[in-house]
Amino acid sequence: MAQVEVFITLKSTVADPQGLVVKHALENLGYGEVDDVRVGKLITLRLKDDNKDALNKKIDQMCKKLLANPIIEDYKFQIQ
Repeated sequence: MAQVEVFITLKSTVADPQGLVVKHALENLGYGEVDDVRVGKLITLRLKDDNKDALNKKIDQMCKKLLANPIIEDYKFQIQ
């Protein structure tokens, strides 16, 4: 059994309105040193496969087909 963490973020060229709201909220709370905020997603998967090569291919396909929008999002994953 393998556990996988998939990290998804907006591409750096895409505006992040949620990140901007968080930045302003932090500034209002007195954290003026925050220069930029980007908000992303963390998806945790448990898979019934321990073959790392096969897992890498499967997870990459999952990200491209469903978990991330490759047009506006970047993703990376870590198999534990």
